[in-house]
Amino acid sequence: MATREENSAHVEVRQPLVDGGLDHGSTGDQWMVYLSTFVAVCGSYEFGCCVGYSSPTQSAIREDLNLSLAEFSMFGSILTFGAMIGAITIGPITDLIGRKGALRMSSAICVAGWLAIYFSKGAWPLDIGRMAKGYGMGAFSYVVPVFIAEIAPKHLRGRLTALNQLMIVAGVSVSFVIGGSMADRGLICVVITGLIPCAVTFLGLFFIPESPRWLAKTGSQKDFEDALQKLRGKDADISQEAEEIQDYIATLDQLPKAKLLDLFERRYSRSVIISVGLMICQQLGGINGVCFYVSNILEQAGFSSSTGTIIYAVLQVVVTGIGAAIMDVAGRKPLILTSAAGLLLGCVLTAISFFLKVHQLSPEAVPILAVTGILVFIGSFSIGMGAVPWVVMSEIFPINIKGQAGSFATLVNWFGAWLCSYTFNFLMSWSSYGTFILYAVINALAILFVIVMVPETKGRTLEQIQASINK
Repeated sequence: MATREENSAHVEVRQPLVDGGLDHGSTGDQWMVYLSTFVAVCGSYEFGCCVGYSSPTQSAIREDLNLSLAEFSMFGSILTFGAMIGAITIGPITDLIGRKGALRMSSAICVAGWLAIYFSKGAWPLDIGRMAKGYGMGAFSYVVPVFIAEIAPKHLRGRLTALNQLMIVAGVSVSFVIGGSMADRGLICVVITGLIPCAVTFLGLFFIPESPRWLAKTGSQKDFEDALQKLRGKDADISQEAEEIQDYIATLDQLPKAKLLDLFERRYSRSVIISVGLMICQQLGGINGVCFYVSNILEQAGFSSSTGTIIYAVLQVVVTGIGAAIMDVAGRKPLILTSAAGLLLGCVLTAISFFLKVHQLSPEAVPILAVTGILVFIGSFSIGMGAVPWVVMSEIFPINIKGQAGSFATLVNWFGAWLCSYTFNFLMSWSSYGTFILYAVINALAILFVIVMVPETKGRTLEQIQASINK
């Protein structure tokens, strides 16, 4: 359990980090905050485009390059392997070259990946390009929310952070629609889903300030004050917020440097179990298998893949927006329980559809059950299981261990994503309805895990949450 002195330190430094600073009764001119956020979340959009690209182009790419099922499964899943590397290496890189430098580097790597895919003549160049995109995607998954959190004022932070998740699902949706209409590696598809968002981020970074908190941490006092003034407006009084940020940086420097092995101390064990457990539930419940290969799933069930993916794309954007809006009202635990129950139902409906198809029963019901199951699945994931595990993870670890904990949980998350996406096609070849029965069982276990282990964190300070968990 944290000592009184540790808790006091947490209280002193928490506000600037979590709330993005104080507005002190003046909102100032926020146009630079909006512009900076837009530039950053183009990286989130790129993230979504990378995820959604493989599903609508599966048949065309396999035919074009004569890929086996195993080779295409490697192409689809190697994205998450690259993302694992990106997620665990981008933290130190971001601290070394800055948030803008990390965003620029991630954009450049993604561009190289997209070009490699477009010009590929075989499986190996295709995989290298996909892995490069994965690295950039994993890097974006870390640096975009960090940058937004560090530049946003208190009264805008929640909405701007939610925009990050919305842009991810928007990227997935656009990739589905564009990829479905092009159905290959066409230049238009690559430019719209890959190169344009990277170009916006890369070029836009020349017109926005660096994170004031990173500048303060590196001791660049003049640049820190200039950046904060640009973000808050030329007439805004930044003196108190600047002082709070500098106090936070000074206190952070006095905290012991955490190591990864410190996570396995007894006082952090419940937090580790909760965060890792939620990441496993999120990924092994089937989301990446469904997301990467939704077109193929619908085709196998006899439903129009183009129509199904468009409905899928629109639904996940709308439901993600609803989930972000109600999270602080409904609470974390009710949302994720509702989400897991919906995932279970979606898997059962899809399993029944494929069971009927395999045994040639009620053929007219097969496509309707399949598309209903898939839409229930993605809608349920979007309302809670997609975002809540990351929110809970950010709340349950003390500040001195949060960086290491975040890296570890992110690694587990991306490994689970790789495992799910790589095995999906093999599971479907083994048994289409058996695959979704397996995912249903995992989602049922997720419900039990959340009921038993996950606390409700709504309306509690970080110190209260951490004191109750890390005893």
